[in-house]
Amino acid sequence: MNTETTDTTDTTGTTETGVRWWVKNSRTLLKLAFPLILTNFAYVALTTVDIVMLGRLGAVEIAAAGLAIALFNQLRTTGTGLVTGVSNLVAEARVRGDRERVGALLFAGFFWATVCGVVFCAVLLLIGPLLVLLGQDPAVVDKAGEFLMVLAPGMLPCLWFQNLRHFTTGLKRPGPLLAITLASIGATIGLNYILIYGEFGLPAFGFVGVAIATVTVFLLSFLAFVAVILRDSVLRPYLTSPDAWRWNGDAVRSVWRLGLPISGTYASEAGFFSVLTLVIGSLGVGALAAQTVLNQIVYIVFMISAGLSHAASIHISEADGGRDYVTARRMGLLGTAWGVVATLVVAVVYLAIPNTIVSLFISAEHAGNSDIVALAVTGLLIAALMQVFDAMQNIGNGILRGIGDTAGPFRISLVGYWLIGLPAGYLLGVSADWGVEGVWIGQTIGLAATAAILLFAFLRRVDRLHRATSSAPAPEPESS
Repeated sequence: MNTETTDTTDTTGTTETGVRWWVKNSRTLLKLAFPLILTNFAYVALTTVDIVMLGRLGAVEIAAAGLAIALFNQLRTTGTGLVTGVSNLVAEARVRGDRERVGALLFAGFFWATVCGVVFCAVLLLIGPLLVLLGQDPAVVDKAGEFLMVLAPGMLPCLWFQNLRHFTTGLKRPGPLLAITLASIGATIGLNYILIYGEFGLPAFGFVGVAIATVTVFLLSFLAFVAVILRDSVLRPYLTSPDAWRWNGDAVRSVWRLGLPISGTYASEAGFFSVLTLVIGSLGVGALAAQTVLNQIVYIVFMISAGLSHAASIHISEADGGRDYVTARRMGLLGTAWGVVATLVVAVVYLAIPNTIVSLFISAEHAGNSDIVALAVTGLLIAALMQVFDAMQNIGNGILRGIGDTAGPFRISLVGYWLIGLPAGYLLGVSADWGVEGVWIGQTIGLAATAAILLFAFLRRVDRLHRATSSAPAPEPESS
């Protein structure tokens, strides 16, 4: 068969042919990844603006808001994972020409986004007493509660927006997403300034003004996305179809089945970082403020690997569909390699100008902030290595999903994050009294272990599929 010939050529070709393959497919991978990375950057810029503005208010404010945002993002990430499968299911229905199914999947995504939004909003509003029991500073928890009182309802439009995002991606029409997110950045900057300091006759809400601005932008972004879809001749019929507004049990179950393991993996990863944030919060307000800054810096860089992970996953899915496991294996290694290269480049910047980077997020002018800046700078030097493993494990999740394994990444995350990383962080940071630096080192160990196990699992699975395909008997030719 022709595909068999191609596989043999790819595997045993000359060095020149091999180089051409890597160069050509690097271009293909990066062409798909680049717009995804830009969109991710634009999205993360929303919380980055919040952290930068809070950094001008003081240590307690940035610690409290950082705690609130970490909890919000933990649940937002979990809910996003549940509707992530909408894009895959919509793509399958689109290929089959099943327009009714596409509408039903859109409804199913909205259903689960709404259920998650309501439940998670309630959790955020009621979690305050638990945080105090977990060793958090009561003053910080009180201020975090003020912030969450406003921020929590924003979970609903935030998850509705994510559902529309995956719906349009499944139809291969995500074009307006980047423009809407970029506009959201400008709106966030403007609203933060107006609401924090009081402009145009509005009172100065201070610290809580950031939460008001964030919820407002979530709602406006969702409404803008709906407006764009209604103006799009291809997308509008799906949104206005009766199928998008009535119950379809099969579609609801399909989104749940596909999204649950993805949601579990996202929740496990986000929970790992959230629990470590709570451990750090027990070490003091300054430690929590430094953790908030470091988390946001690393989160920005994480968006690079998130785009590469999605792009590599799509290419591997295509190769998997054609049973071309040589290409699938190479694309997995290619995506991982580009993730390592990108994060090493960023690591050089961290090592060269750590103080400059940290000072963008928190001002040393406020009393006591100089110690926090120094602590965050130390953390940034540790993060130079940590983010390499973070990128590898993120891409590892994507390439395993591409080869058809959605449950594996969840099981691996339980081992790498919770059985290795969390105990290491607690032992080094608290038991060994290394403080916040010890927690960060333990976090790095957990990410490194997770990355190694994920890559090993991908290579083992793809090689097993390749052997099974190679040993399968060739189909009998049809008789004329």
